[in-house]
Amino acid sequence: MKKLFIAFLLFGTVHAQTIPTVDHIYDPQIYTALLFPQVAPVATNNPVPEPASPAATLNPPVISLDEPAFLQLEFDDLTANYRSFRARLIHCNADWQKSVLNEIEYTYEYNDNPITDYAVSINTKVPYYHYRFAVPRVKLPGNYLLVIYDERNRKNIILTRRFSTYQNRITVGAGVTFSVDPARQFIDQQVNLTIDYKGYQIISPQDDFKVVIRQNFRDDRTIGGLRPTNVRVFEQQLDYNVADLSNTIPGGNEFRFFDTRTVLSRGNFIDRIDRPADRNIAYVQPDLPRSRGAYIQSDDFNGQYIIDHRETGNGATSADYIETVFTLKTPEIPNVDVFVNGALNLWQLNDRNRMTFDPASGTYRAAVLLKQGVYNYDYVVETGTQPPRVDEGFIEGNYSATENVYEVFVYHRPPASRADQLVGYRRVGVNRR
Repeated sequence: MKKLFIAFLLFGTVHAQTIPTVDHIYDPQIYTALLFPQVAPVATNNPVPEPASPAATLNPPVISLDEPAFLQLEFDDLTANYRSFRARLIHCNADWQKSVLNEIEYTYEYNDNPITDYAVSINTKVPYYHYRFAVPRVKLPGNYLLVIYDERNRKNIILTRRFSTYQNRITVGAGVTFSVDPARQFIDQQVNLTIDYKGYQIISPQDDFKVVIRQNFRDDRTIGGLRPTNVRVFEQQLDYNVADLSNTIPGGNEFRFFDTRTVLSRGNFIDRIDRPADRNIAYVQPDLPRSRGAYIQSDDFNGQYIIDHRETGNGATSADYIETVFTLKTPEIPNVDVFVNGALNLWQLNDRNRMTFDPASGTYRAAVLLKQGVYNYDYVVETGTQPPRVDEGFIEGNYSATENVYEVFVYHRPPASRADQLVGYRRVGVNRR
């Protein structure tokens, strides 16, 4: 796992800590950490966070430095006690290893910001503090890690989230088709690229660009290490139309979803709701495997979710936390672990979303504490081998007809620069409805 070195100056002593450069919540009382773009107010260069519309959180934390936008972080602290948090930024290279840049090279201000915007939950059975933070603007395009830590104990990392900023100094063309391999044309999707670098200074175009393709904003579904198949020197253009299937990725399936925006009645795909005094319990309708049979078209959020509260429209502080019970009807699968998967757990597989098999009912079940909203999810299996192998198609299936969104990141380290910069970004959809 990629790691970085963070040094904090505290009482004249440098405290070192090594943490992975991934999206992760380290404090078990922190939930629903959302990082998403917002449009900055025109009249100020220092945006104040405003309540976000529920749909805004569906966008990935990727913004252009040439547009009036900033990133907003929101999260909940279920200790229900006020805690002082601070934030700092770490610049990373294309491979998400920490770069050698000094903080003053990529930040405009002192890189240690207090999080002072908070509110207390309103009329919820599970009390919490809701925090918001406007991520400061940065000077350079590239990859960054946002680190949130406890002000009273700077070695106590609360959460980390990745984000990227870009400046389109080149032109990226992208198209998605089914795989050129006849055996996989109904399963995989293929991303073909062109890079037009007219007017951009580069020494060795076939070697200097680093291209990463990401499916549905997921860092666990990426393609890297691509080499151009054709270098058109006079047109200053690179083609990435490889035939070795290195630019293909399983299409997956449309995500399942459920709606818990209200507990006064059953939302879509909710079987029943129990209302004990201390919490609400929502039972998602039992699911069946979808790996066999024909592809069925449906609309989804590509694995993401929105937070909302139907009665008030204020999901930030009025939405309650609900114990959400998932049920998968399938015989016990030997030598694998089964998980509920999605952005609801930052695409991570751990004890929070692990399912257990109930022999009496012949089902896998998991109970996950989730804030009210509309959620996408699916089921994955993980083998017990070393290293573990994750198979999302075992239960859900893979279909090239699935609607997906792809992002293309093009990195380059300019001459005399000491770090990778994101000089090209393109988003393209396939099978849009």
